[in-house]
Amino acid sequence: MSETLKVALAQMAPVWLNKQATLDKVCEKIQHAADQKAQLVVFGESLVPGYPFWVEHTEGAVFESAVQKEIYAHYVKHAVDVDAGELDHVCEVAKTGKIAVYLGIIERSKERGNSLYCSLIYIDSVGEIRSVHRKIMPTYEERLVWSVGDGNGLKVHDLPPFTVGGLNCWENWLPLARTALYAQGEDLHVSVWPGNLRNVQDLIPVIAKESRSYVIAVSGLFDETLISDDLPQAQLMKKNMKGTLANGGSCIASPDGSWLVEPIVDKEGVFCAELTIDKVREERLMLNVSGHYSRPDIFTLEVYQERQTILKKK
Repeated sequence: MSETLKVALAQMAPVWLNKQATLDKVCEKIQHAADQKAQLVVFGESLVPGYPFWVEHTEGAVFESAVQKEIYAHYVKHAVDVDAGELDHVCEVAKTGKIAVYLGIIERSKERGNSLYCSLIYIDSVGEIRSVHRKIMPTYEERLVWSVGDGNGLKVHDLPPFTVGGLNCWENWLPLARTALYAQGEDLHVSVWPGNLRNVQDLIPVIAKESRSYVIAVSGLFDETLISDDLPQAQLMKKNMKGTLANGGSCIASPDGSWLVEPIVDKEGVFCAELTIDKVREERLMLNVSGHYSRPDIFTLEVYQERQTILKKK
C-alpha cells in the first residue's frame, strides 16, 4: 500500500449563478487534476452555482422585497438536485479519472420543499456519491437564503493511506463538529470556503496542530466581472458589488501546523501536493485527540446522523 497521497486544490471562479456552465467547468478541473495523477481534488464552498454575495450588498434582509424574491427564485432554479442525478456527469468524470472529489454545491431538496442547503459532496474514485453534508449552521447573512443542515453527512471516508473528512467554511470553527470527524479516524481534514485569505491564514494551522492531521483548505474566487447581464437585478448587483469579494487563499497545513502549500491568492488553477502518512504518525506521538489523549471514560460525544425530514414513514 502506498504511504503517500497526491491531492489537488481546484481554486476557481464559478460561472456565477449558472449551474450547468459551472458544472462543466468543474468537470474540466477534475480532468486536469486526474491528468496530473492526483487522487483527490477539492473545490470551494457553494461553488455550484456560487456563493450568495448579493445578500450583503443589496439589502437582503428587507422583508417582502421583490428584488430579493427575484434573485432567490433564480438561485433555487440553479441549485443542484442531487437525487435527480444532476451530478451524474461529475461522477462519470471522477470514475474515468479514478479520482475522488470534494465539491461544494447549493443543494435543492425536493423533500424539504426545495429549500436550499450549502452542501459538501464526497464522490469516491469509482464515481459514487458517498456523503452529502449539509452545513450545520449557515453564517450570518447566509441564513437568509440557506437552510439549517443536519448531522447526516458528518462522515469520513477511506482514501488510502488516509481517512478523509470535510466541513464547510465556519463549521471548521466548531470544536464538536471537528471532534465528530476526529473520532471516526480522520487524519486528512478538508475545509471548503467561498474565498478570502483572512478566513484561512490563522485557522488552518490551528486545526492541523490540534488534530495532528493534514488540513486542506480550498477557496473560490469572485469579483464584479462575474456578474453577467442576464442575471436578475444584474445592474443593481454591479452597482453595489465592486472589486474583489473572494480572493482565494487555498492552502495545505502539515500535521505540525507548518505550511505545506502557503495560501494562494488571486490565482485560478489546479495546484497539487503530495501528502505522507508518516508525518501524521510522527506528530501523534505528542498529541492524539481521538486516541491516547481522548479519555472516553470522562468525555463522550453523541452525534445524531439521521437525515432531517418532516415525513416519518411507518
